[in-house]
Order: sequence, then structure tokens, then C-alpha cells
Amino acid sequence: MTRKLLLLASVLSGFMLANPAISMAQEKLSGTECLAPAGAGGGWDFTCRVPAAQLMQKLNLIDGAMKVVNMSGSGGGKAFSHVVTTRNNDEKLIVAASAATATRLAQKVYGDYKADDVRWVGALGMDYGVIVVSKDSPLKTLDDLVQKFKSDPRKAIIVGGSSVGGWDHIKALLVAKAAGIKNLRSITYIPFDNGGKAMLEVISGRAAAFTGDASEVIGQLKAGEVRILAVLSDQPIPALSGAKTAKEQGYDVVGGNWRAFYAPAGISDDAYNYWVSAVKAVAGSPEWTALREKNGLAEFTSFGKDFDAFVRKQIENVAEISKELGVTK
Repeated sequence: MTRKLLLLASVLSGFMLANPAISMAQEKLSGTECLAPAGAGGGWDFTCRVPAAQLMQKLNLIDGAMKVVNMSGSGGGKAFSHVVTTRNNDEKLIVAASAATATRLAQKVYGDYKADDVRWVGALGMDYGVIVVSKDSPLKTLDDLVQKFKSDPRKAIIVGGSSVGGWDHIKALLVAKAAGIKNLRSITYIPFDNGGKAMLEVISGRAAAFTGDASEVIGQLKAGEVRILAVLSDQPIPALSGAKTAKEQGYDVVGGNWRAFYAPAGISDDAYNYWVSAVKAVAGSPEWTALREKNGLAEFTSFGKDFDAFVRKQIENVAEISKELGVTK
């Protein structure tokens, strides 16, 4: 099982690639758009606004500003359907994606849609999972939360920005499973359209803990509104103020959420290669390295055909593990 958990965490060093300089096969695109499949404040929103809209313009990879559009609903399913049915040939569009996207495809949350329905462009960072409580929470350690799971799970409400059975939910279940809890269905998880909304439930005291990603909690952490019980990484992340990993606390769980993009399936190879080259250029830039580290993301890159193969393999792994954890049939 340990091997499968590591596969689910996306830490697959075989897909780490160099970042060659961009080589455009056509003139720079203008009027570009990045679609964030959730509301403001979450990881998909960050992926569109920082590496795409901010840095692609700053690095002169696109002509003019990039428009960012938020489209929440169905854990990213509304945006996925919109791209497939309405924007299939739109060469000026890219869409923020993550391990959560692969998870929902694996679990059929997006209905009959499959990986083939879009073109997978590339990944440029790993957003490790975190478990967070409010600044005033009586839960001081991950052990405290686990004991609450065991003694009174109905009051240990967990919230996150993914659907039931989605990536944020699975992260909480992996911790519970590592703690020896047999009845994973006893863990109460309430989904929200994005991480920002979910975190407000914790800050207000309506939920015990938030399970999300490092980039989602940086702002509230700096504001002193939340505390991190655990980081689901192999090593501590400097941007998270010395927060302990789950492994340091005796729970062998690693969960990474890669940050990436897909494009409509019907675009030309030239347009697809354009976006692959643009994402490579951003990933290899010192500007992105600084922003990635500032926002708590670890290094992880995969592009083009390699990234497509990576996504398909993860969908396969998630489908298998979801059955083992009892979140799908």
C-alpha cells in the first residue's frame, strides 16, 4: 500500500524534465484566456493568475494581457464540460488543472468525460497537501485531530475544496487510514466549491479542520488566522513557517497536488506546441522559481506527451486507490 500512496502523491521523479528556452512556431497569441475551474482564492485560481496571466505577459510569451475567468461548479466539472462542448477549437484558451482534475476523472465525477477530451499541456509545480485548523482551535497537533476522529468523528468535521471522494477528501482519509481507523466512512467531510470558502468554515469555527494545499493557506497563515497541523510532504516547506510534516508526527502519508494546464482537444498541433513551450518557459524562469517557493510549491515539471502519459497513469492509480479506500465502487 505504501507504494500506491506514493504514486497517488504524484512524486514520480521519472517525469522531471529540463526547461529548455521557448521556441514559438507562430506569432505570439493575443486575446488569451485562462479558465480557473473554481472561485477566487483557491489553487486553480492561483495557477491561472500567477504562472499564466502574470508571468506569461511579463516574460513576453503572449501578446498583451491574459484574461482570467473563474467558473466554479461540480468540482471543476462545469469548466471541463464548457471547454469540451463550447470551446473545443479555441486556440487562445488554457485551463488550470491539478491532481484534483485527474482524481475526478478517475472517479467519474465528470460523468462520461475522459482524459482524451482535452490536451494536457504541462505541469510546473507541486502543491503539497496541508491540514489546517483555526488559530483558536483546541486541536494542537495531528494526534489531537486523529483522536477526535476516533472518539467523536461526527464533531471532527473536515472541509475542503473538492467533491466528496475528491483529492482533498482523500488526503484526510489517507491520514485516517495511516492512523489505523478502519471505518473511513465515519470521517465527516463537507465539500465546497473552492478552498477559500472551505477555509472560512474553519476560521469561523463551524468546522474542525481544512484539508487543502499549501498555496491555498499562505495568506491566512501569514495573517495569523490559521495553524497548520501537518504538511503532507517528505520534507518541511520553508514558506510554511516550520510546520511539521505528517511523517515527522508518525503518519506515513505524502500527498502532492501538481499545478498544471490543459487545452481544448480540437486545437491545432501548432497551438498546442505553443502552449507547451510557453509553460516550459515559465517553469524554467527565475521569476517563477521565486514565486513558486514564496507560495509554498515544490519543484515539479512535466510537459507535452510526457505530461499526457503522467496524467493517464495517475488516473489509473487514483481509480484503484479510490476503490481501496471505499470512496468509489
